[in-house]
Amino acid sequence: MSFDKALKHFKKVDPILYDVGLRIKDYQEIAVGNPGQYFEDLCDSIISQQLSIKAASTIWSRIKTLVGKITPKNILKIPDEKYRAAGSSWAKIKYIKDLAMRDIDFTDFPTLSDNEIAKRLIEVKGIGPWTAEMFLIFTLGRPDVFSEGDLGLKNAMKKLPGLKQAKVWSPYRSYASRILWKSLELKSDPETLK
Repeated sequence: MSFDKALKHFKKVDPILYDVGLRIKDYQEIAVGNPGQYFEDLCDSIISQQLSIKAASTIWSRIKTLVGKITPKNILKIPDEKYRAAGSSWAKIKYIKDLAMRDIDFTDFPTLSDNEIAKRLIEVKGIGPWTAEMFLIFTLGRPDVFSEGDLGLKNAMKKLPGLKQAKVWSPYRSYASRILWKSLELKSDPETLK
């Protein structure tokens, strides 16, 4: 699937979303991540929860320096106090260590449905629907995921009166999500988005 196909679909089902999509200049295609990165991506997602992009990036960078290669074994060998000194909360330290102790086998993830993957991930402490949805979009490159609880998506949708409901964007809801997140960066008149 591609951004161009998604735009053609949005042109038919939601002209407002289509118009915003045309204005996104630096859109990157949805890519499937490397299975060897799945554990690291989940740790990053947990650490980043409810933080600004800048704060999350700073803390994650410190943790990567502290741990080195992000593997379950390496995550578990670092004392909690060092993670705390890097800026992580006690709860998130507990969550990434819980993830590490589970030693999840990610090899079958590419063959599982979105719901099956989300169900497995939500069993881990600190991983809820939002984190599972972000993993599906940004790590697995799934094309049809929409996070109803994402604050950025809610804010973007409020600024676009007349926007259709997410169900009509299927099977390209991940593309719609990324357009909506990018729309928050566009300088525009809220009435015309021009």
